[in-house]
Amino acid sequence: MHYKMNTTTRYVLLVLFVLIGLHSILSFTHEDYGRATSLSNIAHKISGSYSDLGSPEPIPDDYFASSPHSNATSRRANATILMLARNSDVDSAVRSVRELEDRFNRNFQYPWVFLNEEPFSDDFKTRISNIVSGPVSFGLVPPDHWYQPDWIDEERATAGRNKMVQDNIIYGGSKSYRNMCRFNSGFFYRHQLLQQYKWYWRVEPDVHFHCNIDFDPFVYMEENDKVYGFTITMYEYHATIPTLWDTVKEFMQDYPEYLDDNNAINYMSDDGGQSYNLCHFWSNFEIASMDFWRGEAYSKFFDFLDSKGGFYYERWGDAPVHSIAVALFARKDQIQFFDEIGYEHNPYTHCPRGEGAWQRGRCSCNPSKSFDYDGYSCMRQWDRIQ
Repeated sequence: MHYKMNTTTRYVLLVLFVLIGLHSILSFTHEDYGRATSLSNIAHKISGSYSDLGSPEPIPDDYFASSPHSNATSRRANATILMLARNSDVDSAVRSVRELEDRFNRNFQYPWVFLNEEPFSDDFKTRISNIVSGPVSFGLVPPDHWYQPDWIDEERATAGRNKMVQDNIIYGGSKSYRNMCRFNSGFFYRHQLLQQYKWYWRVEPDVHFHCNIDFDPFVYMEENDKVYGFTITMYEYHATIPTLWDTVKEFMQDYPEYLDDNNAINYMSDDGGQSYNLCHFWSNFEIASMDFWRGEAYSKFFDFLDSKGGFYYERWGDAPVHSIAVALFARKDQIQFFDEIGYEHNPYTHCPRGEGAWQRGRCSCNPSKSFDYDGYSCMRQWDRIQ
């Protein structure tokens, strides 16, 4: 017996077909949409159990300049605030610098370093210099630290880029984006202007700081034996790093002596290192020790990764590279979650959730909309190893 579909059923099926097609297109063309609508995110949303997020350990009172009897502003670290930017970024760079100066650096006056693969324009230097409270330096990235090395098989790299363009992966066809990821992974801390510093705070154009930062994160990290600080953690886009974890496992097998006995591998692997759960620290914000990157373990690690060509044959990002290295080579207690720092890089915001932190920082962000509670956040993976 044959049944004919009525008009309503046909329309419903047509709408469903269009929606499924639109979802597939958006998942490939918009990385953030793909993350937000992933099965893991939807499952987390349905479960709705974010009450299991632990209460972050607060920065002690004596680190705050606003606390009675504190000498926080008199303690100093050998540190700088670092931005990689282009001349065309001047408006968004000025906004980021202005906010961090107002929220933090007008009280501490740490120097800024700006790097660019092309000489900075007079307009960029003038506008930035007008709003910083401390010293400022403008540097040129050496060509051999930026451009694709000659030993890369360009035919293979081109094929990889074309495949990512075909699959509508964000920045899939961009060679300059790959240059930036490789530079941030293995070269920025080698720049001449940064040799004098131990600590850096990475800031990007068009980011926002939503809370007063009345403590010195550099001093806190130095006095508490930390090496890396973050505000947001999330899943990486697997299509950009399909062979990265296999390469990492190969390194771990060849150089087991570099793995710390109390490392954080269980933050980024759910099966003891056999597979990568894609969790990483979002490196557009990071406060870290350059001595860690300059050390033997990370130097060997970066050279090993670089020799595989994955920065160009695929689209390996500095965020998973930094995160994996810190999780493997440092103690897990040397990694600091800065709950007190309200930070936004569109479309995600971290807003303080620790008791009293939002009020103390006079924050403008909405705590209930913090990315910590989003299904694509890896905060639960981080909390579980604490």
